[in-house]
Amino acid sequence: MPRKTEKDNGSKKKTDRLISRVIKRLPTKEQLRQLPKMLSRKERHLILILSIITLGSLIAIPISAYYHFTKSAPAFGGSFTEGVVGTPKYINPLLANDTDSDLAELVYSGLMKYDSEGKLDYDLAKSYNISDDGLTYTFTLRDNLKWHDGQPLTADDVIFTILTAQNADFGSPQIVNWLGVDVSKTDDKTVVFKLKNKYAQFLNNTILGILPKHIWENFKASAFGLSDFNIKPIGSGPYKFSKVRRDSSGNIISLELASFDKYYAGRPYISKITFRIYDSEDSLIAGYNANEIDELGSVSSQNIKSIRLASQLNIDKLKLPRYFAIFFNQSKSKPLSDKNVRMALAYATDKNEILKNVLDGNGTIVDSPMLPGILNIPDSAPKYGFDLNNAKKILDDSGWKYSETDKVREKAAPAVKNKKTTAEPEKLSIGLITPNSPELVSVANLIKTQWEALGAQVNLNILSPSELTQARKNRDYDALLFGEILNLDPEPFSFWHSSQRKDPGLNLALYDNKDADKLLEDARQSLDVSTRLAKYNDFQKIVATNIPAIFLYSPYYIYPQSAKIRGNDSSLIFVPSNRFDTVNKWYIETRRVFR
Repeated sequence: MPRKTEKDNGSKKKTDRLISRVIKRLPTKEQLRQLPKMLSRKERHLILILSIITLGSLIAIPISAYYHFTKSAPAFGGSFTEGVVGTPKYINPLLANDTDSDLAELVYSGLMKYDSEGKLDYDLAKSYNISDDGLTYTFTLRDNLKWHDGQPLTADDVIFTILTAQNADFGSPQIVNWLGVDVSKTDDKTVVFKLKNKYAQFLNNTILGILPKHIWENFKASAFGLSDFNIKPIGSGPYKFSKVRRDSSGNIISLELASFDKYYAGRPYISKITFRIYDSEDSLIAGYNANEIDELGSVSSQNIKSIRLASQLNIDKLKLPRYFAIFFNQSKSKPLSDKNVRMALAYATDKNEILKNVLDGNGTIVDSPMLPGILNIPDSAPKYGFDLNNAKKILDDSGWKYSETDKVREKAAPAVKNKKTTAEPEKLSIGLITPNSPELVSVANLIKTQWEALGAQVNLNILSPSELTQARKNRDYDALLFGEILNLDPEPFSFWHSSQRKDPGLNLALYDNKDADKLLEDARQSLDVSTRLAKYNDFQKIVATNIPAIFLYSPYYIYPQSAKIRGNDSSLIFVPSNRFDTVNKWYIETRRVFR
C-alpha cells in the first residue's frame, strides 16, 4: 500500500480547517427556530412556493421519464354491452340471419375472413392454392385449432359443414353458394374444393363459419333447427357462449359471450361482450338513453339525433357494398316499357334531395349497378342528373301530354285503319311498392312528390314483409323501391343476368340483354382482377344506358360504438355482422410498456 507524503498530510489539514469554518458558520438549532420570525410574510410565501416547485419537480422527473420511455398498449380486461334489434334464434352459420349473424360472427370462424379494409384474409386457413385451370382450391388449416369445448378442429369439420349446407333437407340459405362444389380432404389439415366451372368469386364463399362435426353430426335435418346448440353454440371464434337470460315468458333478454383463451390468434383483449335484445330501433335508443347499454348495434340516419350523450359514442359510418334503386317491371307496366318514360323519370329524380332530407347526408349517390366508391371500378356509367325541365321535354317530344282534366300525362293510342272509334289514351300511371321501413317509406314519398311534379300519377303501396316477399316472388309490381347487397369483390350476376329473372333469382328489373349476359358470364370466370373489372365496367355502361332501374344511393352503416373501445379501424364491411371481423384486436384496458 503506498505511503502518505507530507504534501498529502498538508492537504488534509487544509480541508479539515475549511470544513470546520463552514460548520461554525451554519445556523444553530435555535437560530433555525427563529428564522421564520426573521423573514417577512412575503419571503415565507416565496420560500414555500419554491419548496413546492422543487418537490413537484423531484416527483415529476421520474414520472416524466417513465412516460417518455414507455407507451400505452392494450391490456386484457373490460367489457361492454351492445343493444341489438331482433331476438336471436339460430346462432348457426348455416341458418343465421340478422341478429343471429352478429353473434355467429363472434362465435364461429371460417376458412377466410375480411380485414378492416374489406380485403380477404386468412382465418382458420393458413394458406390456399388455386390450380392452373381455376377449378381446384386447396386449403391448409392452421396448427392446433380448437373448438370452444377443447376438441380439435380438423378438415372433417369443414367437409361436414359444406355437405350440410349442400343438403336441401337442412334448409340452409347457404346452399346457393355451394351447389356443384365437391369437397374432400387429403389429410386432417388439408381440404380440397373442386368446381365444375371457374368462378372468380369462390373465395368469398369461404368466409362461411365452420360447424363442429362432433356436436352436429347426430342431428337429423328435422331436428337441426330445434337444437339448443343454436342458442348455446360451440364454435372456434374469438368469443364463446357464456350465458343467456330470459324473461318469465321464456323470451331472450340478453346473451353473454366470453373471450376464448385458445383462439388461434390469441385471447381477445376484451373479456366479455353482452348483447341486450330490443324489439325495435325506438326501444333500442330508449335503452341506450336509459343507460341500459354501452352502444347500439346500428341506427338509422333519421334517429341519430335521438341519441343522448352522443359524446360517449364514436359514430362510425362504415361503407357497405349495397345500393337502393327503383326497379322497373316493363312486362307489367306499359308506360314503363317506353324508354323515354324511364329516362324522364330518371331526370325527374332528385337524388341529392333524398340524400340530404332522408339520410341526412349519410351515404353516397349511385348511378349504376356497380359501386365505384367501394369497388375498384371506374365511375364511367351514363348519369341522369336532376333536370325537371329536360324530363318534361322528353315526355312532350314523345307524345306524353299533360291533361288538365285528369291532372296526369297521357299518350294517345295509335290510330287504327277502318276503326271509327279510338282507344282510350294511356295514362302515365305507375304503381310503386316498397317495404314498411321508415327510411324507405320516406324515400318513396319523396319519389312520389318528384314524379308527380313531372305529371305522373304515382300509386304508392307500403307492404308488410310477407306481402313484399310475395310481390317479389311473383314479380307483381310496376316499380319496386328496394336494396341489393353485392360482394366486396363484385358479383352482379344473380341481380342482372337474364337467367335470374324468375324467383328465386334476384333480377328484380327482369332485365334481359344478351351483351350484358355475355359480360357477366365472362367476368365471373375470369380470375384476373383487372380483366374482370373491365368487363363489369362495360356491363354497367350498358345497364345505365338501358335504364331498367333508377339507382339512388348507397347508405352508410351507422355504428354508434362506445368511446371506451379502441383498436377498431374498420372502414368497409361486406354485411353488418362484419363489423366484428377485427374484434379480437379491440381493447378497453391499457398498460404501459417500454418503447
